[in-house]
Amino acid sequence: MTTTVPRGAGLADAVRDDAALRRFLHGLPGVDQVGVERRSATLATRSIKKESKLQAIDLAISMIDLTTLEGADTPGKVRSLCAQARRPDPDYPDVRQVAAVCVYPDLAGVAVEALRGTGIAVASVATAFPSGRSSRAVKLADTALAVEAGAREIDMVIDRGAFLTGRYGAVYEEITAVKQACGRAHLKVILETGELAGYDDVRRASWLALLAGAT
Repeated sequence: MTTTVPRGAGLADAVRDDAALRRFLHGLPGVDQVGVERRSATLATRSIKKESKLQAIDLAISMIDLTTLEGADTPGKVRSLCAQARRPDPDYPDVRQVAAVCVYPDLAGVAVEALRGTGIAVASVATAFPSGRSSRAVKLADTALAVEAGAREIDMVIDRGAFLTGRYGAVYEEITAVKQACGRAHLKVILETGELAGYDDVRRASWLALLAGAT
């Protein structure tokens, strides 16, 4: 049996209530685990020629979120990371700068100041990262702290406990609330796939985030 993924008005119906959301997510086509893993293994054996490899490395560097997320992080450490973001390899000044620096909300302002005028974005984790175990109010306050400090991207984690127990509506509502709190900042939803039950869960979580407005 083939399941057709609805579009347009059908997506609005999918989030009408908890029951509709469950029907939609569990009606998605299953993921071919064997096929996915075989394809991944094939890609891992492919080689890239020298010139293309250099271009690929350059592109990869330009897409990196250079990150420090430690309890011992300090303003000095963040400034040092920002310097590295501007010039990833001091011996090769033509290496492109990274896309963003990612820090905790209370240090977002330090990163914003250190990167002013560089074009490098500041991203910040929020919503009680990495566990996601806190109240909605705390998660939204966490998001607001980062946005007010100038973060241009918010990286939220989903409530895996709610997701794994089938409370999809609660996860959906939380993502939409955080999306609203982000204002003009970009929202990235971290699925923590290692804690999900398999590829089908990853697909459901991905669709759930997309339905809630994440990009």
